[in-house]
Amino acid sequence: MNRLRCHALRRAGIECHLLYLRDGAGRQNIIDIPLFITDRDDELRMVLQANQYDVIVSICDHLLMQRLRELGYQGRLIYEAQGLGSREQARSTLSNAVAHIRRYASGAITHETPHLMELFNTYLSDFPRFYVQNIVDSEQFRYMPTSLDSSSEEPIIAWIGRIERNKNWRLFLQIGSGLLYRYPKLQLWMFEDANIFEADERDQFEAVVRQLRLVNRLSVRSNVPHSEMPHYLSAISDSGGLLISTSNVESFGYAASEALSCRCPVLSTDSEGIRSSIIHNVTGKFFMSGTANEAIHEAVELIENKSLRTTIITQGEQYIRTTYSPQRYIADFNNILSTIGVRSG
Repeated sequence: MNRLRCHALRRAGIECHLLYLRDGAGRQNIIDIPLFITDRDDELRMVLQANQYDVIVSICDHLLMQRLRELGYQGRLIYEAQGLGSREQARSTLSNAVAHIRRYASGAITHETPHLMELFNTYLSDFPRFYVQNIVDSEQFRYMPTSLDSSSEEPIIAWIGRIERNKNWRLFLQIGSGLLYRYPKLQLWMFEDANIFEADERDQFEAVVRQLRLVNRLSVRSNVPHSEMPHYLSAISDSGGLLISTSNVESFGYAASEALSCRCPVLSTDSEGIRSSIIHNVTGKFFMSGTANEAIHEAVELIENKSLRTTIITQGEQYIRTTYSPQRYIADFNNILSTIGVRSG
């Protein structure tokens, strides 16, 4: 989201820089954007003084806003909620953050996810709050033809996430195990960040893989460069397979949206934020019960009903291209800047 926002706003004459307090594998994806990685006050103060920012957006870090003020920053601050975890975690975070938001920020942003909008309306009912759709750059993130053949009876079923309870990796493995009975040559691909996980979940993950006898059917890739993901998602589509999202709660669901942009069909739990991208049997599929049996039934239809599959792929790609365009985000962000008294461009 940060990278896409910077690229989009640059087109509108708004220069953006990125600050992360800690390093991580994701820095490999930040190529042409000024980037600062530091948690030291002296270095933060130097960045602020050197660049004289008109606006700073603090994403999911309400404590940083107080720190920036104490370091001498006098421009506008915006708090943004992206990916606050489960409903309970999001409520806890915002209840703790609200005093800081009101004291230090000029506005608060989130996107059109029901539980986040409800929390914003509860805690910030009389505060400038903005609901903005995210960006999917469908010009860069698009289908790339591969040599795979959907008639080969070797569909690839994929999952993208972290080995955490909320991502519900266990359900994906159960679905994959069930689908193997119908498609003996099935391949299971999982994409994760091996540096971010819950320790007890990691131990359980390895045990469940062995228990379900998936060792020889499962490929796990960690920290694949973002620029390479269109190739993988296109290959999943060409194989006749699909992406499965099993999260309990998603604030947006970038993996699903980017898959649709690459003509890779998506089957998902109803994890709230993902409703922004998936309309059942129109742009993707839901399995509403969140059970492996229903998911297997829906996956089989998505693999074998070629007419429905083609329609969903076409409509899903077009929906993402229209709904999450950079142009729409630029207009929305300029409106936010105008509302809080900042002249853009």
